[in-house]
Amino acid sequence: MTGDFRLFGGMVLFNLVGDYARDLRREFSGYNAKFFQADLFAGVTVAAVALPLALAFGVGSGADAASGLISAIVSAFLIGALSGASFQISGPTGAMTAILIPLSARYGMQGVLAAGAIAGGILLLAGLLRLGKLVYFLPAPVISGFTSGIAVIIALGQAENLFGVKSHGTETLERFWAIFSDGFAPNYFALAIGVAVIAIMFLWPKKFAARFPGSLAAVLISTVVAFVFRMPVDLVGEIPRTLVHESRLTIDALLSVHLSDILVPAFSVAALGMIESLLCGVAGGKMKGERLNGDRELIAQGIGNLLLPFLGGVPATAAIARSSVAIKSGGRTRLTGIVQGVVLLLSMFLLAPLMSRIPLSALAGVLMVTAWRMNDWHNIRYIFGRNFKFGVAKFLITMIVTIVFDLTIAIAAGATFAMIAFVSKVAELDVKINDVDPARVGGRIKLAGRTQLIYVTGAIFFGSIDRLESGLSKADGDIVIVSMRAVPYIDTSGVQSLHEYCERMHAQGRSAIFASVNPKVMPMLQRAGIVDLLGHDAFFDTIVDAIGMAELPEA
Repeated sequence: MTGDFRLFGGMVLFNLVGDYARDLRREFSGYNAKFFQADLFAGVTVAAVALPLALAFGVGSGADAASGLISAIVSAFLIGALSGASFQISGPTGAMTAILIPLSARYGMQGVLAAGAIAGGILLLAGLLRLGKLVYFLPAPVISGFTSGIAVIIALGQAENLFGVKSHGTETLERFWAIFSDGFAPNYFALAIGVAVIAIMFLWPKKFAARFPGSLAAVLISTVVAFVFRMPVDLVGEIPRTLVHESRLTIDALLSVHLSDILVPAFSVAALGMIESLLCGVAGGKMKGERLNGDRELIAQGIGNLLLPFLGGVPATAAIARSSVAIKSGGRTRLTGIVQGVVLLLSMFLLAPLMSRIPLSALAGVLMVTAWRMNDWHNIRYIFGRNFKFGVAKFLITMIVTIVFDLTIAIAAGATFAMIAFVSKVAELDVKINDVDPARVGGRIKLAGRTQLIYVTGAIFFGSIDRLESGLSKADGDIVIVSMRAVPYIDTSGVQSLHEYCERMHAQGRSAIFASVNPKVMPMLQRAGIVDLLGHDAFFDTIVDAIGMAELPEA
């Protein structure tokens, strides 16, 4: 067994390395100075977007700004180089903060880092097991629902920094409620800075955003104003000029963590990393006309997230906001992400004193706007505007469960409800019975007995058996022709029910004939013994041929 697993793993790695080498040759085919100039400009542009977000997401995760910056830099070099597409830009994201906030409140930064390392291992294993297409089985309303749920959690989680207050509790909702129940006393300087940042980001002209993002402008302006007027607000604090954080995860610390405490959060981190990275790849692929290699993307995310905790970085995923900026800025290859990493690294060493003066409420404002923008408003309007009742229910259930519980439970709840809704729809089998009129089939034929035609429409499976049996029981003709052209699928329960029906017909001296059986269904009828029971002469390509079988022989 061990040898087989090693052989399988070796074959997977061999194929992945081969695909990677082939994609790199295609990606850099004809690469020249002009292409590098495009990558250079796009990389600098993405770095301008990523810098304030990395700081904000680091603080928002319950760690610190340095952890967010380390995550963004290392992800740019490591995950970007190994990524499943040329345009993927990875780093800390707002969605991930929603999971990390309660984890940090309960277990501290070491709990966050340990969960990140375990999640990295899960992602690596998922990639080796070729689970890159798994995300496509999640319905769009479920994805939009947990994205909106995460957006709400991000906004609620930043209320403390926005109002400049401290609260108690471990869960996001608990801490948010404590702000207002413990005698609400906001720091109005902090609130003014946060509101100003939000206003600047929403009002920032689009013509400037391509070269100088509104988030960066808002953070710079608020930092200068807070410094000049000596506002009494909490600041980011010292940012170490190193890629190895003093609070990094160690092997001893990892081994001392109670696995039962962080295993579920680790699966949540891995699930979000998988979903967000693959969805980013799909969206970016449509924009650039390039197909994502989902399995290699998961392996890249796994390797990156395995390493990041031991450097002190928070978990990372591919980010659609930064990836789309890279594409729209003209980025040609994965060097765009690496250039971004170089710029962020230089910023750490050259701008650390300035970044240490950034008010926490300014970063809270950035995250508030990020939370608003991460909602899939187009899809939400479509689902609600078109009155898709099941779609609305999937969205609301997933969003509410995400807010109240966590991402893993939300995905399970949303997917389970989607499956139940799907089964209930598919189970709507339609059975119609008509008496055969010889005149309507173009001839004055005499039938051997009263002949009825049964039209079955829909999948025949365990969920629709009751409808099938109820419909078939209403047919009382001497000869029954069952048309199955509109039956795309039949399961074991379905063929067993049909077999029992044919046996009852035979026992009653009546005849069952099948017409227009779907080619995908016919093998199941053969395996179930129905063909052997009735004989091949009882199966016809068309209804007309089946009716001809029901004729009386000429005298």
